Amino acid sequence: MAAFFSPKLRLFVDGRKNVYPYLSQQLSEASEVIWIHTASLGEFEQGLPIIEDLKKKYPNYSILVTFFSPSGYEVKKNTKAADVVTYLPLDTLHNAKKFIELVNPRLVIFVKYEIWPSYLSVLKQKNIPTLLVSAIFNQKQVFFKFYGGFLKRSLSAFTHFFVQDEASKKLLHSIGLKNVTISGDTRFDRVLKILDQNNHLDFMEKFKQEQRCFVAGSTWPEDEAILTSYINNSKENIKFVVAPHTIKKEVIEKLTAAINKKVILYSELDTKNISQFDVLIMDTIGLLTKVYCYADIAYVGGGFATGLHNTLEPAVFGIPVLIGPKYHGFKEAEDLVLQKGIIAISSLEAFSAQMKQLLSSEAYYNSTKNINTGYISKNKGATTIIMNYIKSFV
Repeated sequence: MAAFFSPKLRLFVDGRKNVYPYLSQQLSEASEVIWIHTASLGEFEQGLPIIEDLKKKYPNYSILVTFFSPSGYEVKKNTKAADVVTYLPLDTLHNAKKFIELVNPRLVIFVKYEIWPSYLSVLKQKNIPTLLVSAIFNQKQVFFKFYGGFLKRSLSAFTHFFVQDEASKKLLHSIGLKNVTISGDTRFDRVLKILDQNNHLDFMEKFKQEQRCFVAGSTWPEDEAILTSYINNSKENIKFVVAPHTIKKEVIEKLTAAINKKVILYSELDTKNISQFDVLIMDTIGLLTKVYCYADIAYVGGGFATGLHNTLEPAVFGIPVLIGPKYHGFKEAEDLVLQKGIIAISSLEAFSAQMKQLLSSEAYYNSTKNINTGYISKNKGATTIIMNYIKSFV
């Protein structure tokens, strides 16, 4: 019933109606399938290094990727990284039996948090190797509570756990699960690949020219309240790029109206000389990673609102990164705030002070950016560890 009122829920419901006919059409009885399940877009990006390696090293297998969330499926339903992409039916025993019978996977990989009891129960009954990769656990999760027996038993279905840190390994050991390897997070391998891609953008070359550039990515209104105030009062010789999390017309119009400097939208590039503007607003998606390549300082949104967005994408370019105060639960942000490669701010005054220091002190700027570069380099290699283990199953 809620789907009548919510477009996202409508996609969630409607997208699952044709899963089984679609799979029957795409997979034959002779198909050898490796199934990777990701909740949403973030988990897909996390699993992508493994997906790409599987497709490259095992071309005789069909790579099936499933999503739980429309925000992941709708963006990646046509990805060339996989052979088949679809929604995962809801976690009922009937659905699990039907889905697994139809797919008959040789190997199953769940990414990060995906614990679906019915699916795991059927996979265990059928002795299908099942891995949980880039997983991270904490003491607050139900698996480690006295009342978490049901979900705790679900974890026993996994053939092996590849976790991000020592704390996760110890928690699993505490409930009797010893089949654990600390591999780290595959997202580090993912972002390092960004450095090897072609990140050139003509419009950014023309916009930035010889000036310093500040890029704010995935911003929410709470972030933008601070950013626009700083932009309006800044006397620095610096260009600004703002890429809002939401690019609805009313959001872009409100953001544009809040800035008193010369603003150009990405959608206006064909009609105006971009070099004459101080602020570029990205009213498009899909380019932020490459835009970060041109940043001298970055800000990642969500830390004042619903949850922090990806800080590794700008950090991989070896630049200082600023965020809002709500970053707990995001391991890489916690680590880098502690090491002072990422700077958490909680007010306009704090933001302005950090910007002043970064722009005026070359020593402070260089020490901050070098911390980020070193951290990402140190944490690479999770994909190799996982792929070496997979060899024994395919």
